Amino acid sequence: MNTVRLTMAQAVVRYLTAQRVDIDGQELPLFAGVWAIFGHGNVSGIGEALYAARETLPTLRAHNEQGMALAAIAYAKALGRRRMMACTTSIGPGALNMVTAAGVAHVNRLPVLLLPGDIFASRAPDPVLQQVEHFDNPTVSVNDCFRPVSRYWDRITRPEQLLTSLPRALQVLTDAAECGPVTLCLPQDVQSEAFDFPEEFFRVRVHHSRRPGADVAELAAAVKALQAARKPLIVAGGGVLYSDACDTLAAFAQRHGIPVCETQAGKSALAWDHPAQTGSIGVTGSTAANALAAEADLVLAVGTRLADFTTGSRSVFGNPDVKLLSLNVVPFDAAKHGSQALVSDARRGLEDLGAALGDWQAPAGWTARSRELAAQWNAIVERVTSVRDRTLPTDADVVGAVNRAAGADSVVVCAAGGLPGELHKLWRSAKPGGYHLEYGFSCMGYEVAGGVGVKMALPEREVYVMVGDGSYLLMNSELASAVMLGIKIVLVILDNRGYACINRLQQVCGGAPFNNLIRDCLQGPDGAPDIDFAAHARALGATAEKVANVQELEAALERAKASTRSYAIVIDTDPMPITREGGNWWDVAVPEVSERPQVHEAHGRYLEAKRQQRRI
Repeated sequence: MNTVRLTMAQAVVRYLTAQRVDIDGQELPLFAGVWAIFGHGNVSGIGEALYAARETLPTLRAHNEQGMALAAIAYAKALGRRRMMACTTSIGPGALNMVTAAGVAHVNRLPVLLLPGDIFASRAPDPVLQQVEHFDNPTVSVNDCFRPVSRYWDRITRPEQLLTSLPRALQVLTDAAECGPVTLCLPQDVQSEAFDFPEEFFRVRVHHSRRPGADVAELAAAVKALQAARKPLIVAGGGVLYSDACDTLAAFAQRHGIPVCETQAGKSALAWDHPAQTGSIGVTGSTAANALAAEADLVLAVGTRLADFTTGSRSVFGNPDVKLLSLNVVPFDAAKHGSQALVSDARRGLEDLGAALGDWQAPAGWTARSRELAAQWNAIVERVTSVRDRTLPTDADVVGAVNRAAGADSVVVCAAGGLPGELHKLWRSAKPGGYHLEYGFSCMGYEVAGGVGVKMALPEREVYVMVGDGSYLLMNSELASAVMLGIKIVLVILDNRGYACINRLQQVCGGAPFNNLIRDCLQGPDGAPDIDFAAHARALGATAEKVANVQELEAALERAKASTRSYAIVIDTDPMPITREGGNWWDVAVPEVSERPQVHEAHGRYLEAKRQQRRI
C-alpha cells in the first residue's frame, strides 16, 4: 500500500480538496473555501496546510468567527446544500464564537464543517493560553460546547483517527436526512504531528444527491388519504428547495388542484403568482393560507419541521378531523404532530404521489375557493406595500419599495426582528431561492454575514439584505469582509431605534414598554447616542447614504443597483405599526400573577387562545 507522510492538518486539507460534487452534470469542488481567523491554536498547523493549498482551496479571512460561520452557512443554504464551506479558529474565545452559528446550522439542517483549534493533547504546557480548566475533568475544553449543536462531533487526538472521522463527517454533511454541522476539534499539537496516510484515502470522491424513495406501504396509504380528502392543503417547507423540487411541486399542485402555502424556509418554492399559491402560513401567515388551514381536512406537509410559527403553536389547523401527512426525508420530522409519515426525498415523493394519483383532483369548489382567497390576499399586499407618502415609513412601506426595485432575479436576506414577519407576508418571490430567511434560529446578526455568503453562492443575482438597527449593531463586521473580497450586497438598514418587535410582543403580553426601544432603556446623563449608520457603513468601506422617505429610498435603490461596491441605505422607520391582516396566535406564556391589570387581561386572552391548541 502506497503511503504519503503528512501532518494531521495537511491531511485534513488534502482530504477536503479531494471532495467533489456533481451538480447537473458539472463536477465542482464540494468545499468552496475555508474561512479562517488564525490564532496560536491553528496558525502553525492548519494555517500552514491551508497556505500550501491556497490555489485549490481558497482561504478567506473574516473579522468575526461567528460572522464567518454564518456566511458559510448562508452559502450552503443558497446552493440548496449541494456545496459548502469550512471554518477554522484558534482555541478559547475564537472557537466559542462559532457555537451560535453551529446552532443556526443545526436547527436549519444546513452543512458546515467547523474546525476549531483545541488544547494540547499532550497537556505538556497545561494550562495553555485561553484554556478553560475543569477541576474534575482535564479532557474537557470549550469545544465540548459544540456537542449539543453538532450533528457529528469528534476530537482528533491522533492523526490516524482522521481515517475514520473524516469519512463519517462527509457522510453527515452530504446526506439529506442527517445533514447539519460537523465539528472536528483539532488539538494544536496534534495538528502538526505526522502520520503515513494511505494515498487511497485522498483519491477524488464525487458526491451525488441521494434521493431515497418512499416505502411502498407508506406511499399507498398516502395516496388513499389524499383521494379521500375533500379539502387538501399543501404546506411547502425548506425541503422543497433543498430537494430541487420546486418545478415538481408547481406541476403537482396545478394538476391536482391543491392549494399551496409556504413556511419561512419554503417561501419562493412556488412563484407568488402561481395559480395554487396562497401565501405564507402560520403566525406570520396570509389571510388566505390561514383560512384554508382552518378548514383543511388533510394537510400534506412537504419538507417542513412543522415548527411553532408554521403551525401557530399547533392552533392553525382548525378542523377537528384534520389529518397530517408529512412527506419528509428525515423520519424524525415526518413523525411530528402525530402525522402519517411518508419518508422520502421531496421531489421523488411528489413524483411518486403524482403518478399514483393519476388524474385525481381536489373538489373544484375547494380549488376555486383557494384562488378567490389568494386574489383577495394579493389585493391586500398591493395596498399595504404601495404607500409612499408617510412621514415615518413602516416596515411594510420599505418592504414594498425594496421588492419593487429588486426584480425577479434578486434574493432578499433577513433573519430577526419584525422584518421576517412582514417579509413572510408581503414579499413577492418570482423564482426559487429568491427569499433567504434564517428563521429556524432567527439569529440576530445573521443578516450581513448571510448576505455575503449568499452573494458568494449566487454571484449572478443581486442580493438585498434587510436588517434592523438592533441586528446591525449586534454584528456588522462582515460588511468589511464583503468590501475586502469585492463582494457587492445592497444593505437596507431600518432604524426604529430599538428592538421594536419584542417591544410590541411585550405589550401584547400585558407588559409595560421596558428595555426594548432605546427610549425605554436605562440611560446615563447624556442619553442614548444618535447613531449615524451611514457613516458607520462608510467606515467599513461601503458606499452609504441616508434617506428620509420612501420616494428617496426608491431613488437610492437605483443608485445601489448601479454600484459595483457594497451599498448601504439607511432609513428611519416607525417602530409600532405592523401589517394587521393575516397572522395567527403564537404561544408566548403570560404570567399568572402580576400587579399590572394589563397582564391579568392578557393572561385571560392567553388561556382562551390555548383552548384551540392541538395536543398532538
